[in-house]
Amino acid sequence: MNGGPATGGGRAVVRPRSAVAALVAAAALGLATGRFVLPSPPGADAHPPERPVAAVGGASRGASAPATPGASAPTPAPAPSASGSASGPASGSPTGATGPVTKANLLAPSAFGPDAGTGKIHVTDRYGDGHYANAACTGEKTLEETLGGPGAHFRGLMTSPRTDPSDPTLALDSADQVAREVAAEARSPSLAQNFAQRLLLEQVPCQEEAPGHWVYGRTTTLRLAPDVTASWMGAYQGSLNTTGTAPEGEEPCGGIAVLRSGTHYGVLEVDACLGTAAMDRVVRTALSQL
Repeated sequence: MNGGPATGGGRAVVRPRSAVAALVAAAALGLATGRFVLPSPPGADAHPPERPVAAVGGASRGASAPATPGASAPTPAPAPSASGSASGPASGSPTGATGPVTKANLLAPSAFGPDAGTGKIHVTDRYGDGHYANAACTGEKTLEETLGGPGAHFRGLMTSPRTDPSDPTLALDSADQVAREVAAEARSPSLAQNFAQRLLLEQVPCQEEAPGHWVYGRTTTLRLAPDVTASWMGAYQGSLNTTGTAPEGEEPCGGIAVLRSGTHYGVLEVDACLGTAAMDRVVRTALSQL
């Protein structure tokens, strides 16, 4: 057919008479509308090149479809970590802490809300050394024995004002203990990370215990920023431990978390019987505050 496209080497070729006809048509259209729209030159792509899209959570996203009024673009789910679920940093995420730890960096009673199933929560603080929520399966060492560092801030949250004479951050009756946090600062972010890793390793032996003994579950990692992370493990009663490890599919009853934000690090033990969702929220709050 005369004037039709011919193929040559896999590319479309426009014949001279077709090109002239296209230019005449474009000129006529320009006179009618006030705009001159010329056809794309031979060999040009039919679509403009895709614009690069900003990476989210450290991974590049593909090109998005054209926006539709009233519709929101899908957000990719964060990739799970090897040991548990992980949350990638979001816009407006916190930055790593600097400077000394103060009482303002410690968890407040409001973090528990109705989840703890308790009334008023009393708070007691002290500064120094001591046992930091590690159980018998870890050797019950003090913070200084584990890290060789200076003292730390200890905070007890409990439902009774009656405290242990040897440590005011411990409830006299263990049933009254809601949580206990220990936090301190290191000389550098890398040293704080080292301390947090060592404190976490101290808890790992409690993930395997003889059937019938209480046990910690698998480690779940939260990451609010590159240097703002937490790792926590739920606690399971001995009646649920029938194989030597925590049962899959069962809800924990409280647990323990190791926190790190910049040069700050700490350990949070939750004695209140909180499930997975409540534990996740409390740990996030403690990490954001640290």
